[in-house]
Amino acid sequence: MNKPIIILGNGGHASVLTEILLLQNRKILGFTAPEEQTNSYDLKYLGTDVIFENYNPLEVELVLGLGTVGISNVRQSLYKKLKNQGYTFVICVHPRAIIASTATLDEGTQIMAGAVVQPHVQIGENTIINTGAIIEHDCIIGAHVHVAPGTTLSGNIQIGDCTHIGTGAKIIQGITIGSHSLIGAGAVVVNNISSNQKVIGIPAKSHRI
Repeated sequence: MNKPIIILGNGGHASVLTEILLLQNRKILGFTAPEEQTNSYDLKYLGTDVIFENYNPLEVELVLGLGTVGISNVRQSLYKKLKNQGYTFVICVHPRAIIASTATLDEGTQIMAGAVVQPHVQIGENTIINTGAIIEHDCIIGAHVHVAPGTTLSGNIQIGDCTHIGTGAKIIQGITIGSHSLIGAGAVVVNNISSNQKVIGIPAKSHRI
């Protein structure tokens, strides 16, 4: 049975997730934020993240509504903190996303409208596959990754943990990208990328972060 949901955050990414949850008729208790705020969906402000000390982790589920625009440890740190407290994060999939039956989605995965996830794809925990992104067959995507809107990953690509793939980037088949790297918006990646790299251009060239 579905449990009531608390959304962490109140920005644009949280709004997109709220839409998905409402389409699924999920009960939303409210949201957290660093200070009291209004909400465009009239959701209740519950307080800061301190409130989670007062809830039973077995009675609610969480949705992490903080997006990323580059490499950031905030999502990962908050996710791990609340997991250590016993909380569970919802897998959010927009009804207009296409997910192959053989794809696997770990806890907290978020897949937005128009995204396509093809057969035998593996997506790690707390990863965002944003609007209109295409993940072709047999890709392996790590944890805490953000694949931004309009991105195309061809087949058999591996993406390391905590990497950000910028809007509209394209990665050819068979490429491996390390962890904690940033692929710039519109980049075309044709060579393997090691960890802790910033990659920009067509064809993309890397620079150590």
